[in-house]
Amino acid sequence: MSELIVIGYTDHPTAEQAYGTVQELQRDHIVDLTGLAVVNVDREGKTHVDTPSPIVGVSAASGALWGAIFGMLFLVPGVGMLAGAAVGGLFGKLGKSGIDDEFRGQVRDLLQPGSSAVVIMASKITEDKFATAMQTHGGTILKTSLSSDNERELAEHLAGAQ
Repeated sequence: MSELIVIGYTDHPTAEQAYGTVQELQRDHIVDLTGLAVVNVDREGKTHVDTPSPIVGVSAASGALWGAIFGMLFLVPGVGMLAGAAVGGLFGKLGKSGIDDEFRGQVRDLLQPGSSAVVIMASKITEDKFATAMQTHGGTILKTSLSSDNERELAEHLAGAQ
């Protein structure tokens, strides 16, 4: 099972500090990351994604799944804009896996112009230690889960779409 966590902040420097904390938690084995990024929405409303350092030990399949989920959350404005049945099918699979329209809407509402977020996908997380470490940064937390079966189905669907 993987956890998808989006922590929203009112400013970019705080998000970058939180990003650093998550990296420390990875080194301390409190979280096992499969994806990590900072998303910044500038004053004009443009979304900028920063993944300053690669995540050690992430397989190609996990990386592809992270990329697809991330793209669906932040880079694709809506299903109507999608071309191709494969991508539309992936969107449908995401909706069944816990990353539904409601969650995507909450993420979009969280990321207003001038705000930032840390986006985390983790295969393992020690909740209490993670929460204590991240509490110092504040922020608004959104969280959803992907079961192992859903992850496998999404990865298979993604492999079939390529």
